[in-house]
Amino acid sequence: MNTPVRLGIFGLGLAAVFGAALGAGHLAGPVGAAEKPHTAHGDDHAGMESGMDHDTMGHGGHGATGSAQPGGLLVSDKGYTLTTVPDATGAFAFRITRPDGRAVTALDTQHDKRMHLIVVRRDLSGFRHVHPTMDTDGTWRVASPLSGPGAYRAFADFKPTGAGPLTLGIDTAVARNGTPRPLPAPATTVTVDGYTVTRKGTLVAGRGSRLDLTVSRDGRPVTDLQPYLAAYGHLVALRQGDLAYLHIHPDGEPGDGKTTPGPTVTFHAEAPSDGAYRLYLDFQHDGTVHTAEFTVVADAATRH
Repeated sequence: MNTPVRLGIFGLGLAAVFGAALGAGHLAGPVGAAEKPHTAHGDDHAGMESGMDHDTMGHGGHGATGSAQPGGLLVSDKGYTLTTVPDATGAFAFRITRPDGRAVTALDTQHDKRMHLIVVRRDLSGFRHVHPTMDTDGTWRVASPLSGPGAYRAFADFKPTGAGPLTLGIDTAVARNGTPRPLPAPATTVTVDGYTVTRKGTLVAGRGSRLDLTVSRDGRPVTDLQPYLAAYGHLVALRQGDLAYLHIHPDGEPGDGKTTPGPTVTFHAEAPSDGAYRLYLDFQHDGTVHTAEFTVVADAATRH
């Protein structure tokens, strides 16, 4: 990960409530009419996607039926609320609270961490995936992952002990306005940090699809990907517009006796609606975590 940039932030407000409860895994439900992506043509400078375990992990970020609420759209759900906390040092600080206002401190480990914090600009740039530490009073802190001026969405991905996994989202911003960036054009091959990632398969609205992602460097397949967060790839997918959140993982896991560490990692995902999605994969090689990004357009007629 890049060194976090310490920037002052302030809360912008609560996420819009879309009606149904958070579900368990797939993105779900169109947001009005299907919107075509506003993309910039040319090379995409970061790219890769990861996928989802066949074993669904029940909450808005980890698997759902087509009628369920997507993850990350709510700031409060099932009695838990995401609240940002001012921090004089410039760190990003927040709490997860219960209806009585008390901070939740008992969380289970998921993918090697008790808390996953994902931030991204509203234009789907500036993606960061970091892991805060919790103080004794239940406040989570991490050096600010906001990489520049603009409006951001922050997602807390966690599992309270005795409850199901949840993804809550809240808007936040760097104090100065930023100029929105156009979404990069869809591509089947992208590069990041000298790695080339090739995608076979795509998202198809309304049904599951298979995605095969192949990693190479200097023209040679990478066959020694290293485990990161208990997997060879870790994906967050966000839908353009409302930033509905899908957190999926690849087939298999390191050490299961059948999953190979590259060059190809296979994922399964489902897009509930037409439109553009930005897919962010964290993968680790030679001791360094790289984040690769794809723009994918889901269409019911798409079959390539």
